[in-house]
Amino acid sequence: MAKYSRKAGDKVERAMHEMHEGKLRSGRSGKKVTNPKQAIAIGLSEAREEGAKVPKKAAAKKGGAKKATRKAATRKAAPKKAAAGKGRTRKAAAKKAAPKKAAARKGGAKKAATRKAAAKKAAPKKAAGREKAASKKRSTSKATA
Repeated sequence: MAKYSRKAGDKVERAMHEMHEGKLRSGRSGKKVTNPKQAIAIGLSEAREEGAKVPKKAAAKKGGAKKATRKAATRKAAPKKAAAGKGRTRKAAAKKAAPKKAAARKGGAKKAATRKAAAKKAAPKKAAGREKAASKKRSTSKATA
């Protein structure tokens, strides 16, 4: 006896076709479905709603609890590995960053030198502007006196 009815197969086929065309969207969020497993699940779900012969959704197995504890154990162990590796990565990063920092210092010195040169060029112009303003003040004060 077949597990799935022909109607269920047709629904899955249609869902897969829509997914490949990029037209299949998730019901809840409306995002585009790109995973074939998700497309199959959508097709089977639609077939279930219409009353087609489809097995029940897989229930949680007894072995599921063991997997959860394994995952928790690996999560606890992961920070220790990361902490041990951090010291190495910091040293390596410091070695890589040292030449960059030196180059940045040199670049900073160049920038400062260019700023000074620009200031020197601008200084005579500013002084000339100040002299003109001072002479105008003098001429206006003489005219009023």
